[in-house]
Amino acid sequence: MSKGFYQMPYPVNEEVRSYEPSSKELESLINKYEEMYHQSPIHIPLYIGKDEITTQKKLPINPPHDHQHKLGEFSMGDASHVEKAIECALRARENWSNMSWENRATIFLKAADLLAGPYRDEMNASTMLCQSKNVYQAEIDAACELIDFLRFNVAYIQQIYAEQPESADGIINRLEYRPLEGFVFAITPFNFTAIAANLCAAPAMMGNVIVWKPAESQMYSANVIMKLFKEAGLPDGVINMVVADGPTAGEVVFNHKDFAGLHFTGSTSVFKSLWATIGNNISKYRSYPRIVGETGGKDFIVAHPSANPMAVATGISRGAFEFQGQKCSAASRVYLPKSLSNSVLEKVIEDVNSFKIGSTGNPENFINAVISEISFDKIVNYIDFAKNASDAEILVGGNYDKSKGYFIEPTVIKTTNAKFKTMCEEIFGPVVTVFVYEDNEFEEILDTVDNTSEYALTGAIYSQDRYALEYAMKKLENSAGNFYINDKPTGAVVGQQPFGGARGSGTNDKAGSYLNLLRWVSPRTIKEALVPATDFRYPFLGK
Repeated sequence: MSKGFYQMPYPVNEEVRSYEPSSKELESLINKYEEMYHQSPIHIPLYIGKDEITTQKKLPINPPHDHQHKLGEFSMGDASHVEKAIECALRARENWSNMSWENRATIFLKAADLLAGPYRDEMNASTMLCQSKNVYQAEIDAACELIDFLRFNVAYIQQIYAEQPESADGIINRLEYRPLEGFVFAITPFNFTAIAANLCAAPAMMGNVIVWKPAESQMYSANVIMKLFKEAGLPDGVINMVVADGPTAGEVVFNHKDFAGLHFTGSTSVFKSLWATIGNNISKYRSYPRIVGETGGKDFIVAHPSANPMAVATGISRGAFEFQGQKCSAASRVYLPKSLSNSVLEKVIEDVNSFKIGSTGNPENFINAVISEISFDKIVNYIDFAKNASDAEILVGGNYDKSKGYFIEPTVIKTTNAKFKTMCEEIFGPVVTVFVYEDNEFEEILDTVDNTSEYALTGAIYSQDRYALEYAMKKLENSAGNFYINDKPTGAVVGQQPFGGARGSGTNDKAGSYLNLLRWVSPRTIKEALVPATDFRYPFLGK
């Protein structure tokens, strides 16, 4: 029980380390990378309650850029492990939900400080090794964004709890922000270590208990996340990490009466399927479950004829190809005015030809491997389709090799068809498609941008004409939940640009803001009459 009003430290964004050549910070990180690469093979267990469980079924952990090298293995669970995780979560719920908010918050503030200090290199190196992120991409994700999530969410908790109703004479009104009645199921993706941790931590901060199913390709950093939370003092059973086959886990979770919420980041098709399952099972649940999801994107860059061509080119090179385009926010379709197209594309081609490709262990490499062979084959199919199409050409890139790692050259496709396959479908790889429009058709091209894709996650407009910017912002009002002006459509920062989109891109509950945290509480209004009425008669009933 709280015995005071506590003011937590006001958060500021974690400073991003630059990892310049010969710097101590780069040397320290690469040394940790090499140590973890060459250490004896590790085993990653299931974390259920107080137990770390090893199962008979184990899968290997291999770097995508060096897939024959075995870093270790992780245990795969089955339905019984999912059931046990739910049981442990529900047993932990009473004590955790009753813990004063400032003590819950302090655990995650400690985790942030541990990550900013002794855990930083390990978290970044694990992300570099098994998600194939270069030093800078790992830093902005696994270290800085996760630290920001933990610190800013504490400030948002304080903001939420402080929001109270007015009280009239003779009446005291209060608003309690109760955790959901049951457990939250978190399903997380491979591409952002910070997202994986936040999808568990955000509901837990509000007093909820979690069953967490991480992506199998993110298990190395998932293990570090669990170690971090445990060292910070998170009680057993609050977050339970279970790796199991998706349908097997779903069969247990979505038929359980205490299922209270889904926190999801992944594909649109999977999210729609889960939503349908929850809807079909709605009569089984104690409460209506909260469903929060961030899914796919087919994110755009539109250049107005007044745009700075070098700024547009840089937005494409960074927005499309950082982390091999494996961001739901990555620039995937570009609309260029004819007058700027040559200068923009020449610069993009020059940039792509200068990219170095290879292992994340070499910090000179800007491009690394895609996450898996399945992803590699899917992306290659799109590239080969473009190679054989009569209405498209590959301007640069287009080659690939998976003999050692899943390497795909950054590829720029130019098409004469605004509805070309790679302009419409999510690829999730280092491929961007460009359509050139006539300068006097800017307004028409905005209609095309708006209705080409089912998604509405991120988008960018480049222009030096303020009338054009204002027109585009209004025209594309529903086309992107995160809209950028004269900047690439990636790189949302916690506390600055709350992230999420609508349409086929999810529920737009804005991770990195108070809006997301509000989804994980069930408020209770309490009215107390100081002097209760003792006669039913109102004044209007008088003689």
